[in-house]
Amino acid sequence: MKELLQVLTPGERDWRIASSLDPKRLPAHIAIIMDGNGRWARQRNYPRIMGHKAGVDPVRTVVETCAQLGLEALTLYAFSVENWKRPRHEIEGLWRLLRFYLRRELPNLMRNDIQLVAIGRLESLPAQVQTELQSVMNKTAQNRGMRLNLAINYGGRTELVDAVNAMLDNARLEGNLDALEITQEGIAEHLYTAGLKDPDLLIRTSGEMRISNFLLWQIAYAELYVTDTLWPDFTRTELLEAISNYQQRERRFGGLTRSAVLEPAAIVLEQEQLEAPLAG
Repeated sequence: MKELLQVLTPGERDWRIASSLDPKRLPAHIAIIMDGNGRWARQRNYPRIMGHKAGVDPVRTVVETCAQLGLEALTLYAFSVENWKRPRHEIEGLWRLLRFYLRRELPNLMRNDIQLVAIGRLESLPAQVQTELQSVMNKTAQNRGMRLNLAINYGGRTELVDAVNAMLDNARLEGNLDALEITQEGIAEHLYTAGLKDPDLLIRTSGEMRISNFLLWQIAYAELYVTDTLWPDFTRTELLEAISNYQQRERRFGGLTRSAVLEPAAIVLEQEQLEAPLAG
């Protein structure tokens, strides 16, 4: 948090929002569905790939800001398993942009002590992309700051399938397949994000009210923040506003708010009211 305030100008909007945040209530893990690149390009009569290119700079801004805030993890939805349905030239352009981003951002990742981890079915990516990803992951593996997850060729349903299959494979290797019990803890330990806290805050740009097969298991209790802003126009200001909005919510995880918890006397009264009709 202090690191972010040091790079902001006192009195300006970002500084005011950041100064109002409670450092003790920051989300540990933010996940973002970066949507709207195509619409951004269409509004300007540009090819779709220009929208993806324009979306690279907001990635840098968000990554640096989250690291400066001291977050534990940031997960960005870069390419879904469904995105293979797009035109071939667009997909090839996305791979070129990804390789460019990885080469350009490696110094920034090192400077900010960020560990890069790619999650998804990476074995299906083009060989050059796999090589570039693995190189950056290896070089940042010892970084101990924020973990940046790039969800590439990712799908929430395929992740769950892969997790259960991994559990089955391990049980077969250990010779105890008959005794295997599928539990929530076991599934969590075999997800791509194993060992990480679940996202506290899920941000989606472009105004679409859906989660698009993203982190289906992990976002069970995440707070949702949807903005009409298209991803290329997403700024540090809006990220800080999303975090500020998050801090105004009371997270219950299926329980009650403090104000809703009944006092002992109220509990007795409520019990009497429930039993009254039965006594009659």
